[in-house]
Amino acid sequence: MVREYSTEKIREKLIDALSQSKTGLTGVEISEKLKVNRVTMSKYLRVFAGEGLIKQKNMGSVNLWFIEEGADKLNFPADFFQVKNKYLEYVLSGSTPEAHTLIRTSLHSGATPTKLVSEVIIPAIESIENSYDSGKMGRSEKNFYDEIISTSISLIGLSEEEVDQKKNIVILSSDYQNALVAQAASGALRTEKWKVSLLGDMSSAIDVMFDIDLQRFLNKIWPKRDGIMIIVVFASKEAEIKFFTQAIEASKGKYGKNIHLALCTRIGKKTKTSADFVSADVETLLQWCQTVYESYQNQ
Repeated sequence: MVREYSTEKIREKLIDALSQSKTGLTGVEISEKLKVNRVTMSKYLRVFAGEGLIKQKNMGSVNLWFIEEGADKLNFPADFFQVKNKYLEYVLSGSTPEAHTLIRTSLHSGATPTKLVSEVIIPAIESIENSYDSGKMGRSEKNFYDEIISTSISLIGLSEEEVDQKKNIVILSSDYQNALVAQAASGALRTEKWKVSLLGDMSSAIDVMFDIDLQRFLNKIWPKRDGIMIIVVFASKEAEIKFFTQAIEASKGKYGKNIHLALCTRIGKKTKTSADFVSADVETLLQWCQTVYESYQNQ
């Protein structure tokens, strides 16, 4: 009976059964193999098909179910390295459905969203950025790969829970090169119940009015000043770091001690800044954000 298995166990057994069949299985055959009644199994098949784990093909008068490419049985944290390499392979070959199926399968196999971002998504972004910087690929090719990764990040964000209204965060990038990493961080934070406001590439906002513009925005999204507010800037140039830091510091004095500034950059340690946090590591950033919130709760 279905009550014997959790949804995760049914998913695992289904992937195992379909992986062993090169010709596909009917709904009846799946029901018999998993020992789940046909009506209940049909409901699960529709759910798993919607998740992109399986697909149905009509073969004459018979409907057969197949496993989607990339939907393997995975165990975490042991399989992060395998997923990292396979995901990058799918992205670089332009295998969009397979790349996205692998992300879905990883999530359903118990991969922590924040680890999936730091161990799989970020390395893929960096690999593509390095290839572009070294002239191994052009802008069109890079944008194509970036779009595959962007949708993958959105899939991770779909697992988000109801936000905690006291966990507020604004994320921006100082240029287009950092925009995708900023999006990845926002996706991970949403799964940790953060109320995220992702501003994307803000290079066009570098002018004397930015501090006023930012304050208006904060008044709109954080009117009651409940909980904490963290502003995260992803930047790669010293001039941009200096500009955004000064603009945000001008705003911090008007919002009290519960507003914080974090810089995600590789050059921050060489630059004098009053930021509360400086690191190039996204996973460390995510951990710091949680620590700041816990400190607030303990006040």
